[in-house]
Amino acid sequence: MNSKTTRTLSAAALALALGSALSIAALPAQAAGDMEKCFGVAMKGHNDCAAGAGTTCAGTAKVDHQANAWKLVPKGTCEKTASSTSATGFGQLQAFTAKS
Repeated sequence: MNSKTTRTLSAAALALALGSALSIAALPAQAAGDMEKCFGVAMKGHNDCAAGAGTTCAGTAKVDHQANAWKLVPKGTCEKTASSTSATGFGQLQAFTAKS
């Protein structure tokens, strides 16, 4: 490859990386308006962020349906989403104590 081709490929890669970063940065704004935190519905290792002892951030849920780990879900669906640890059997809008 000559230096002109290398510079062109580098510029294209940089543009793609910046475009991806900007797309990802826009996600929280969309999530805030159309989504809500739902506790007790995330599967092991697939929670969206911290919720208390045993979690530090995304991907740290130790068990399926961990009561203090949340997942973003479309607004209005949390309390209709199954949760094996919730006393109601469905996700909760706040962290809860898991049923025994």
